[in-house]
Amino acid sequence: MAIRSAKLPDPAQIGNCGSFFKNPEITADHWEKIIQEHPQAPHYPLASGRIKVPAGWLIEQCGWKGKRVGNTGSYAKQALVLVNYGGATGAEVRQLAHDIMLSVEQKFGIRLETEVNIIG
Repeated sequence: MAIRSAKLPDPAQIGNCGSFFKNPEITADHWEKIIQEHPQAPHYPLASGRIKVPAGWLIEQCGWKGKRVGNTGSYAKQALVLVNYGGATGAEVRQLAHDIMLSVEQKFGIRLETEVNIIG
């Protein structure tokens, strides 16, 4: 609970839905290309031979951690948590998520998937 509290905002203080993106799994070949530029990048080898990469790290490397866009933003303590600073619409949150996903794909060639269910 203490670790979770340190990384995630209190919903009573700032609106959020927890972890917004899944940690992607990529091929070992794709991973080799990433570590050439980022040798200290965190990763988790899987039994399948694929590599799990923390979405928060990818998002942070793209400059989103702590960035505010209008009434939304990426949480300063954990980049994969999107927050509502007050009055943000679903469309604003969706646009922020889209922009983050696009920047990660452009920089790393990895397409993030949402962990939350988006309705509508």
